[in-house]
Amino acid sequence: MKVVLAYCSLLVLLLIADVNGQRRPKPTKSTTKKPSVLKKPTLSPPKFEPEPQEPTDFPPPILGPPSIFPDCPKECFCPSSYPNALYCENRNLRKVPIIPFRAHYLYLQNNYIDKVTADSFQNCTELKWINLGNNRIRSVEKQVFEKLPNLLYLYMEKNELKEVPDYLPAGLEQIRLSHNQISRIPNGAFSKMEHLALLDLHHNMITDSSLSKNIFEDLKNLVQLNLAHNTLRKMPANVPISLFQLFLDRNNIEEIPQDYFKNFANLAFVRLNYNQLSDKGLPKMVFNITSLLDLHLSHNKLSNIPMFSSELEQLHLNNNHIERVNGTEICPPHSMHDETGAPKLRYLRLDGNHLSPPVPLDVIMCFRQLHAVVI
Repeated sequence: MKVVLAYCSLLVLLLIADVNGQRRPKPTKSTTKKPSVLKKPTLSPPKFEPEPQEPTDFPPPILGPPSIFPDCPKECFCPSSYPNALYCENRNLRKVPIIPFRAHYLYLQNNYIDKVTADSFQNCTELKWINLGNNRIRSVEKQVFEKLPNLLYLYMEKNELKEVPDYLPAGLEQIRLSHNQISRIPNGAFSKMEHLALLDLHHNMITDSSLSKNIFEDLKNLVQLNLAHNTLRKMPANVPISLFQLFLDRNNIEEIPQDYFKNFANLAFVRLNYNQLSDKGLPKMVFNITSLLDLHLSHNKLSNIPMFSSELEQLHLNNNHIERVNGTEICPPHSMHDETGAPKLRYLRLDGNHLSPPVPLDVIMCFRQLHAVVI
Protein backbone atom coordinates (compact mmCIF):
# COMPACT_ATOMS: atom_id res chain seq x y z
CA MET A 1 0.00 0.00 0.00
CA LYS A 2 2.90 2.34 0.83
CA VAL A 3 4.42 1.57 -2.56
CA VAL A 4 1.14 2.49 -4.30
CA LEU A 5 0.91 5.76 -2.31
CA ALA A 6 4.51 6.62 -3.10
CA TYR A 7 3.90 5.91 -6.77
CA CYS A 8 0.78 8.12 -6.80
CA SER A 9 2.62 10.93 -5.04
CA LEU A 10 5.41 10.74 -7.58
CA LEU A 11 2.91 10.81 -10.45
CA VAL A 12 1.18 13.90 -9.02
CA LEU A 13 4.52 15.68 -8.67
CA LEU A 14 5.40 14.87 -12.28
CA LEU A 15 2.04 16.19 -13.49
CA ILE A 16 2.49 19.43 -11.54
CA ALA A 17 5.98 19.88 -12.98
CA ASP A 18 4.63 19.25 -16.49
CA VAL A 19 1.84 21.81 -16.05
CA ASN A 20 4.30 24.41 -14.72
CA GLY A 21 6.58 23.70 -17.63
CA GLN A 22 3.75 24.37 -20.08
CA ARG A 23 2.90 27.71 -18.40
CA ARG A 24 6.44 29.13 -18.38
CA PRO A 25 6.59 30.19 -22.05
CA LYS A 26 3.42 32.32 -21.73
CA PRO A 27 5.02 35.29 -19.87
CA THR A 28 7.82 35.26 -22.42
CA LYS A 29 5.31 35.55 -25.26
CA SER A 30 3.49 38.41 -23.56
CA THR A 31 6.72 40.30 -22.92
CA THR A 32 7.66 40.06 -26.60
CA LYS A 33 4.40 41.72 -27.54
CA LYS A 34 4.72 44.58 -25.07
CA PRO A 35 7.38 46.64 -26.88
CA SER A 36 5.23 46.97 -30.00
CA VAL A 37 2.35 48.21 -27.84
CA LEU A 38 4.53 50.60 -25.86
CA LYS A 39 5.89 52.24 -29.02
CA LYS A 40 2.43 53.52 -29.93
CA PRO A 41 1.64 57.01 -28.56
CA THR A 42 -0.69 56.86 -25.62
CA LEU A 43 -2.54 60.05 -26.66
CA SER A 44 -2.97 59.17 -30.34
CA PRO A 45 -6.42 58.75 -31.93
CA PRO A 46 -7.83 55.26 -32.50
CA LYS A 47 -5.91 53.07 -34.94
CA PHE A 48 -2.76 54.91 -33.80
CA GLU A 49 -2.73 57.32 -36.74
CA PRO A 50 -0.21 60.23 -36.83
CA GLU A 51 -1.01 63.34 -34.83
CA PRO A 52 -3.35 65.51 -36.95
CA GLN A 53 -2.14 68.87 -38.28
CA GLU A 54 -5.44 70.58 -37.56
CA PRO A 55 -6.95 71.21 -34.10
CA THR A 56 -8.29 68.10 -32.42
CA ASP A 57 -11.31 67.63 -30.19
CA PHE A 58 -9.14 66.66 -27.25
CA PRO A 59 -9.47 69.07 -24.30
CA PRO A 60 -6.37 71.04 -23.26
CA PRO A 61 -4.01 68.92 -21.15
CA ILE A 62 -4.20 69.51 -17.41
CA LEU A 63 -0.75 70.30 -16.03
CA GLY A 64 -0.22 70.24 -12.30
CA PRO A 65 -2.72 70.71 -9.47
CA PRO A 66 -5.71 73.10 -9.69
CA SER A 67 -4.77 76.77 -9.48
CA ILE A 68 -5.06 78.66 -6.22
CA PHE A 69 -6.28 81.67 -8.21
CA PRO A 70 -10.07 81.64 -8.75
CA ASP A 71 -9.73 83.90 -11.82
CA CYS A 72 -7.31 81.57 -13.61
CA PRO A 73 -8.83 80.54 -16.99
CA LYS A 74 -9.50 76.81 -17.05
CA GLU A 75 -7.49 76.58 -20.28
CA CYS A 76 -4.34 77.95 -18.62
CA PHE A 77 -1.85 77.15 -15.90
CA CYS A 78 -1.39 79.81 -13.18
CA PRO A 79 1.50 78.84 -10.91
CA SER A 80 1.49 80.20 -7.39
CA SER A 81 5.21 80.99 -7.66
CA TYR A 82 4.51 83.44 -10.55
CA PRO A 83 1.20 85.11 -9.70
CA ASN A 84 1.45 87.55 -12.63
CA ALA A 85 2.03 84.91 -15.34
CA LEU A 86 -0.47 82.85 -17.36
CA TYR A 87 0.82 79.82 -19.25
CA CYS A 88 -1.65 78.92 -22.00
CA GLU A 89 0.75 77.59 -24.65
CA ASN A 90 0.34 74.20 -26.37
CA ARG A 91 -3.29 73.91 -25.23
CA ASN A 92 -5.09 73.33 -28.53
CA LEU A 93 -6.88 76.69 -28.12
CA ARG A 94 -9.01 78.27 -30.87
CA LYS A 95 -9.44 81.64 -29.16
CA VAL A 96 -7.84 83.80 -26.50
CA PRO A 97 -9.38 83.09 -23.08
CA ILE A 98 -10.55 85.88 -20.79
CA ILE A 99 -7.39 87.24 -19.19
CA PRO A 100 -7.58 88.39 -15.53
CA PHE A 101 -6.52 91.85 -14.44
CA ARG A 102 -3.50 90.66 -12.43
CA ALA A 103 -1.72 89.23 -15.52
CA HIS A 104 1.56 90.80 -16.63
CA TYR A 105 2.96 87.93 -18.74
CA LEU A 106 0.79 85.95 -21.15
CA TYR A 107 2.01 82.89 -23.08
CA LEU A 108 -0.34 81.76 -25.87
CA GLN A 109 2.12 80.40 -28.43
CA ASN A 110 1.67 77.11 -30.29
CA ASN A 111 -2.13 77.08 -30.46
CA TYR A 112 -4.76 77.38 -33.22
CA ILE A 113 -6.02 80.92 -32.55
CA ASP A 114 -7.17 82.57 -35.80
CA LYS A 115 -8.18 86.04 -34.59
CA VAL A 116 -7.63 88.41 -31.69
CA THR A 117 -10.65 90.27 -30.33
CA ALA A 118 -10.97 93.04 -27.75
CA ASP A 119 -13.10 90.96 -25.35
CA SER A 120 -10.20 88.90 -24.07
CA PHE A 121 -8.01 91.86 -23.12
CA GLN A 122 -10.58 94.36 -21.87
CA ASN A 123 -9.74 93.90 -18.17
CA CYS A 124 -5.98 93.19 -18.29
CA THR A 125 -4.53 96.67 -18.69
CA GLU A 126 -1.39 95.67 -16.73
CA LEU A 127 -0.10 93.29 -19.41
CA LYS A 128 3.58 93.78 -20.25
CA TRP A 129 4.35 90.71 -22.37
CA ILE A 130 2.18 88.83 -24.91
CA ASN A 131 3.42 85.84 -26.87
CA LEU A 132 1.01 84.80 -29.65
CA GLY A 133 3.61 83.12 -31.82
CA ASN A 134 2.89 80.08 -33.97
CA ASN A 135 -0.89 80.34 -34.22
CA ARG A 136 -3.25 80.87 -37.19
CA ILE A 137 -3.99 84.56 -36.60
CA ARG A 138 -5.35 86.31 -39.71
CA SER A 139 -6.97 89.35 -38.14
CA VAL A 140 -6.62 91.61 -35.13
CA GLU A 141 -9.52 93.83 -34.16
CA LYS A 142 -8.71 97.54 -34.19
CA GLN A 143 -7.49 99.09 -30.98
CA VAL A 144 -7.10 95.71 -29.24
CA PHE A 145 -3.54 96.45 -28.16
CA GLU A 146 -4.01 100.21 -27.84
CA LYS A 147 -5.92 99.58 -24.62
CA LEU A 148 -2.81 97.95 -23.09
CA PRO A 149 -0.72 101.01 -22.19
CA ASN A 150 1.88 98.99 -20.25
CA LEU A 151 2.64 96.51 -23.06
CA LEU A 152 6.39 96.27 -23.75
CA TYR A 153 6.82 93.05 -25.77
CA LEU A 154 4.52 91.79 -28.53
CA TYR A 155 5.43 88.50 -30.23
CA MET A 156 3.25 87.38 -33.15
CA GLU A 157 5.68 85.52 -35.39
CA LYS A 158 4.58 82.49 -37.43
CA ASN A 159 0.98 83.51 -38.06
CA GLU A 160 -1.03 84.49 -41.15
CA LEU A 161 -1.14 88.26 -40.81
CA LYS A 162 -1.28 90.25 -44.05
CA GLU A 163 -0.62 93.63 -42.43
CA VAL A 164 0.98 95.08 -39.33
CA PRO A 165 -1.65 95.54 -36.59
CA ASP A 166 -2.48 99.22 -36.15
CA TYR A 167 -3.07 101.26 -32.99
CA LEU A 168 -0.15 99.66 -31.18
CA PRO A 169 0.76 101.16 -27.78
CA ALA A 170 3.50 103.79 -27.91
CA GLY A 171 5.47 102.20 -25.06
CA LEU A 172 6.41 99.00 -26.93
CA GLU A 173 10.07 97.98 -26.81
CA GLN A 174 9.99 94.89 -29.04
CA ILE A 175 7.73 93.85 -31.94
CA ARG A 176 8.29 90.46 -33.54
CA LEU A 177 6.19 89.80 -36.67
CA SER A 178 8.44 87.48 -38.67
CA HIS A 179 7.13 84.54 -40.72
CA ASN A 180 3.77 86.07 -41.62
CA GLN A 181 2.34 87.20 -44.97
CA ILE A 182 2.65 90.94 -44.35
CA SER A 183 2.61 93.08 -47.47
CA ARG A 184 1.00 96.21 -45.99
CA ILE A 185 2.17 98.50 -43.21
CA PRO A 186 -0.43 101.18 -42.36
CA ASN A 187 0.75 104.78 -42.25
CA GLY A 188 1.62 105.67 -38.69
CA ALA A 189 1.85 102.01 -37.61
CA PHE A 190 4.97 102.85 -35.55
CA SER A 191 4.13 106.45 -34.68
CA LYS A 192 5.31 107.85 -31.35
CA MET A 193 7.21 104.64 -30.53
CA GLU A 194 10.25 106.35 -29.12
CA HIS A 195 11.09 103.35 -26.88
CA LEU A 196 11.01 100.67 -29.59
CA ALA A 197 14.39 98.90 -29.70
CA LEU A 198 13.67 95.86 -31.89
CA LEU A 199 11.47 95.58 -34.99
CA ASP A 200 11.52 92.14 -36.62
CA LEU A 201 9.68 91.81 -39.95
CA HIS A 202 11.77 89.15 -41.68
CA HIS A 203 10.17 86.40 -43.79
CA ASN A 204 7.20 88.41 -45.07
CA MET A 205 6.05 89.89 -48.41
CA ILE A 206 7.19 93.47 -47.92
CA THR A 207 7.96 95.45 -51.07
CA ASP A 208 9.33 98.95 -51.64
CA SER A 209 5.78 100.28 -51.85
CA SER A 210 4.96 98.71 -48.47
CA LEU A 211 7.36 101.13 -46.78
CA SER A 212 6.16 104.71 -46.89
CA LYS A 213 8.84 107.41 -46.80
CA ASN A 214 8.37 108.27 -43.13
CA ILE A 215 7.36 104.89 -41.77
CA PHE A 216 10.36 104.73 -39.38
CA GLU A 217 10.66 108.42 -38.52
CA ASP A 218 9.48 108.17 -34.88
CA LEU A 219 11.75 105.25 -33.97
CA LYS A 220 14.46 107.37 -32.37
CA ASN A 221 15.94 104.55 -30.29
CA LEU A 222 15.63 101.57 -32.64
CA VAL A 223 18.62 99.23 -32.23
CA GLN A 224 17.77 96.31 -34.55
CA LEU A 225 15.77 96.38 -37.81
CA ASN A 226 15.27 93.03 -39.53
CA LEU A 227 13.76 93.14 -43.03
CA ALA A 228 15.45 89.99 -44.34
CA HIS A 229 13.57 87.52 -46.57
CA ASN A 230 11.27 90.05 -48.25
CA THR A 231 11.09 91.42 -51.81
CA LEU A 232 12.76 94.82 -51.48
CA ARG A 233 14.58 96.20 -54.52
CA LYS A 234 15.84 99.35 -52.77
CA MET A 235 17.36 100.14 -49.43
CA PRO A 236 14.60 101.24 -46.99
CA ALA A 237 14.38 105.02 -46.73
CA ASN A 238 14.87 107.13 -43.59
CA VAL A 239 16.10 104.27 -41.44
CA PRO A 240 16.77 105.48 -37.85
CA ILE A 241 20.40 106.51 -37.39
CA SER A 242 20.32 104.95 -33.91
CA LEU A 243 20.58 101.46 -35.47
CA PHE A 244 23.18 99.00 -34.26
CA GLN A 245 22.10 96.08 -36.49
CA LEU A 246 20.54 96.17 -39.98
CA PHE A 247 19.51 92.85 -41.58
CA LEU A 248 18.48 92.87 -45.26
CA ASP A 249 19.47 89.37 -46.40
CA ARG A 250 17.55 87.62 -49.19
CA ASN A 251 15.92 90.59 -50.88
CA ASN A 252 16.41 91.88 -54.43
CA ILE A 253 18.42 95.00 -53.61
CA GLU A 254 20.50 96.19 -56.56
CA GLU A 255 22.18 99.35 -55.28
CA ILE A 256 22.96 101.46 -52.22
CA PRO A 257 22.74 105.28 -52.39
CA GLN A 258 26.02 107.22 -52.05
CA ASP A 259 25.49 108.65 -48.53
CA TYR A 260 23.13 106.00 -47.19
CA PHE A 261 25.20 105.24 -44.06
CA LYS A 262 26.67 108.73 -43.66
CA ASN A 263 24.99 109.73 -40.39
CA PHE A 264 25.07 106.37 -38.63
CA ALA A 265 27.17 106.64 -35.47
CA ASN A 266 26.43 103.22 -33.91
CA LEU A 267 25.86 100.87 -36.86
CA ALA A 268 28.08 97.83 -36.24
CA PHE A 269 26.41 94.93 -38.11
CA VAL A 270 25.15 95.04 -41.71
CA ARG A 271 23.88 91.94 -43.51
CA LEU A 272 23.14 92.08 -47.24
CA ASN A 273 23.69 88.45 -48.22
CA TYR A 274 21.70 87.00 -51.14
CA ASN A 275 20.85 90.22 -52.98
CA GLN A 276 21.60 91.57 -56.47
CA LEU A 277 24.42 93.98 -55.61
CA SER A 278 27.09 94.63 -58.23
CA ASP A 279 30.09 96.97 -58.38
CA LYS A 280 27.93 99.47 -60.25
CA GLY A 281 25.44 99.54 -57.39
CA LEU A 282 28.07 100.15 -54.68
CA PRO A 283 29.58 103.64 -54.38
CA LYS A 284 33.32 103.37 -53.66
CA MET A 285 33.28 104.59 -50.04
CA VAL A 286 29.74 103.59 -49.02
CA PHE A 287 30.98 101.18 -46.31
CA ASN A 288 33.81 103.38 -45.05
CA ILE A 289 32.14 104.09 -41.69
CA THR A 290 34.15 103.79 -38.49
CA SER A 291 31.41 102.14 -36.40
CA LEU A 292 31.06 99.13 -38.73
CA LEU A 293 32.49 95.89 -37.29
CA ASP A 294 30.79 93.07 -39.25
CA LEU A 295 29.82 93.30 -42.95
CA HIS A 296 28.09 90.49 -44.89
CA LEU A 297 27.92 90.74 -48.70
CA SER A 298 27.89 87.03 -49.61
CA HIS A 299 25.99 85.66 -52.62
CA ASN A 300 25.86 88.87 -54.65
CA LYS A 301 27.39 89.91 -58.00
CA LEU A 302 30.48 91.81 -56.87
CA SER A 303 33.66 91.67 -58.95
CA ASN A 304 35.80 93.76 -56.61
CA ILE A 305 36.27 94.12 -52.87
CA PRO A 306 34.63 97.36 -51.68
CA MET A 307 36.53 99.89 -49.60
CA PHE A 308 35.97 99.71 -45.85
CA SER A 309 37.13 101.33 -42.62
CA SER A 310 40.19 100.20 -40.69
CA GLU A 311 37.83 99.42 -37.78
CA LEU A 312 36.08 96.57 -39.63
CA GLU A 313 36.72 93.18 -38.00
CA GLN A 314 34.80 90.68 -40.17
CA LEU A 315 34.14 90.77 -43.93
CA HIS A 316 32.07 88.10 -45.73
CA LEU A 317 32.40 88.19 -49.54
CA ASN A 318 31.99 84.52 -50.42
CA ASN A 319 30.08 83.45 -53.54
CA ASN A 320 30.55 86.58 -55.65
CA HIS A 321 32.39 87.15 -58.95
CA ILE A 322 35.71 88.35 -57.53
CA GLU A 323 38.71 87.35 -59.66
CA ARG A 324 41.59 89.14 -57.95
CA VAL A 325 42.58 90.61 -54.59
CA ASN A 326 44.92 93.60 -54.44
CA GLY A 327 45.98 94.23 -50.88
CA THR A 328 47.34 97.68 -51.70
CA GLU A 329 44.01 98.83 -53.14
CA ILE A 330 41.80 97.57 -50.32
CA CYS A 331 44.14 98.47 -47.47
CA PRO A 332 42.32 101.24 -45.57
CA PRO A 333 44.09 104.37 -44.31
CA HIS A 334 45.74 103.83 -40.94
CA SER A 335 43.40 104.58 -38.07
CA MET A 336 44.29 107.63 -36.02
CA HIS A 337 42.78 105.93 -32.95
CA ASP A 338 44.87 102.78 -33.14
CA GLU A 339 48.33 102.87 -31.60
CA THR A 340 49.62 100.10 -33.86
CA GLY A 341 48.24 101.83 -36.95
CA ALA A 342 47.15 98.49 -38.44
CA PRO A 343 43.61 97.74 -39.67
CA LYS A 344 41.59 95.52 -37.32
CA LEU A 345 40.28 93.01 -39.87
CA ARG A 346 40.42 89.56 -38.24
CA TYR A 347 38.27 87.38 -40.52
CA LEU A 348 38.03 87.51 -44.32
CA ARG A 349 35.89 85.08 -46.32
CA LEU A 350 36.44 84.88 -50.09
CA ASP A 351 35.52 81.29 -50.98
CA GLY A 352 33.10 80.68 -53.84
CA ASN A 353 34.78 83.31 -56.05
CA HIS A 354 37.19 82.98 -58.95
CA LEU A 355 40.24 82.92 -56.72
CA SER A 356 42.82 80.35 -55.79
CA PRO A 357 45.40 80.18 -52.98
CA PRO A 358 47.78 81.44 -51.78
CA VAL A 359 46.61 84.66 -50.15
CA PRO A 360 48.50 87.58 -51.75
CA LEU A 361 51.41 88.80 -49.64
CA ASP A 362 50.27 92.44 -49.74
CA VAL A 363 46.99 91.37 -48.04
CA ILE A 364 48.95 89.73 -45.22
CA MET A 365 51.21 92.76 -44.89
CA CYS A 366 48.27 95.18 -44.62
CA PHE A 367 45.92 93.18 -42.41
CA ARG A 368 48.37 92.03 -39.78
CA GLN A 369 45.64 91.10 -37.29
CA LEU A 370 44.02 88.56 -39.59
CA HIS A 371 43.25 85.29 -37.78
CA ALA A 372 41.59 83.49 -40.69
CA VAL A 373 41.23 83.88 -44.46
CA VAL A 374 38.93 81.53 -46.37
CA ILE A 375 39.77 81.48 -50.09
